[in-house]
Amino acid sequence: MNNNPHWNIILSDFVNKNQFIKTVLSGNSIGELAVYNNLKGILFSDSTIQQFIEKEEQYDICEAAPKELNRKLRTFSAGEQKKEFLKYCLNQNPDYIILDNPFDHLDQASRKTLINTLKELSKSLGFIQLVNRTEDLLSFIENKAQITDDSFVVKPVDTPTSKVRKMKTTFIPKPLHSYENKDSILVKMDSVSVSYNEKPIIDSIFWTIKQGEFWQLVGPNGSGKSTILSMITGENPKGFGQELFLFGRKKGSGESVWDIKKNIGIFSTSMTHLFKRNQTLEQMVLSGFFDSIGLYIQPTILQQQIAAQWLEVIAMGHLKNKSFQNLSLGQQRVILIVRAVLKHPPLIILDEPLEGLDDHNSAMVIDLINILIQETNMTIIYVSHRVEPALKPTSIFELIPKKTGSIGKINHVTNPVQ
Repeated sequence: MNNNPHWNIILSDFVNKNQFIKTVLSGNSIGELAVYNNLKGILFSDSTIQQFIEKEEQYDICEAAPKELNRKLRTFSAGEQKKEFLKYCLNQNPDYIILDNPFDHLDQASRKTLINTLKELSKSLGFIQLVNRTEDLLSFIENKAQITDDSFVVKPVDTPTSKVRKMKTTFIPKPLHSYENKDSILVKMDSVSVSYNEKPIIDSIFWTIKQGEFWQLVGPNGSGKSTILSMITGENPKGFGQELFLFGRKKGSGESVWDIKKNIGIFSTSMTHLFKRNQTLEQMVLSGFFDSIGLYIQPTILQQQIAAQWLEVIAMGHLKNKSFQNLSLGQQRVILIVRAVLKHPPLIILDEPLEGLDDHNSAMVIDLINILIQETNMTIIYVSHRVEPALKPTSIFELIPKKTGSIGKINHVTNPVQ
């Protein structure tokens, strides 16, 4: 029987979450969380899972995956990874588990399964759930609080009517130059299929993406969304020999990956881990002009002016000289989204852009996406399991898993956000 209290804690994007977690696990909590100071805890998070995956690749071991299956964590879908890693955590016999945004990257069915599992486990061990979005609070945990700064002081949760950070302007900085699109069709897939090791992933996909459209790509974990995106970015060699057309050219007609990528701005949550150098927030934005992981070329005065305009749009101009590594995870992700749209490329891919953002920054990014659709001719592919009422695509491409590989279904939205 568990005698330790459970906590739902909402973290602001301005909180150094890694330091907070370290404080709790090292037994140095203050206030109401001090009850955990003499107990054994373990962290359940996407970042920890990623560390185990990297360790698996480096040492060729299966430490956090079931040995009887002889599979590595990276071979599982997001939902399966979390299921297996939770088993690993339980095998360490902790008194409590810190759940760091446990529902990120999970489809609705996987979320429900995890909620039911956690509810049953709560009878025998403690939980401290850390979330950024209010909607992710676990209903069976009565203690709810928020932490808004690095004092790590637990405070009462604000009411839903609390001020939400939204963009104060509809001004979108102009691009340095316009892209020449001879054809309004950016991407065309005609009966595209992909299999790995004889396992079918997608089956006969037909999808035409035109300039100025706003698509949402949906589908359960493991349905092939990442495969579809890798076909669009030209990175997947499975595109050769198929009826796949990218920006007016058939895949394999002599183009390079860079010829394709220059037309695409990409954001994914995994990108945050790529930027290891000690560069400033301003430099990270400027690197978007050069499609580089960090800034290595001296930018022009005009490029610096455009970057400054974007920083004002997201109200971060005063932080331009701060180290990117010292920003909160939420701030880093907002910056990387700006980096993706900086050049006004014909196609923007936003892969779960709201994961890890608090309610305030989520509202701002939603505003930014809506304004981009209204004020520019960029095409956006938005990937997310969440339903955001204020964010309505013009069309939805849904992947539906089948034994022969996922098929595609197109749903057109009749009343998108104007």
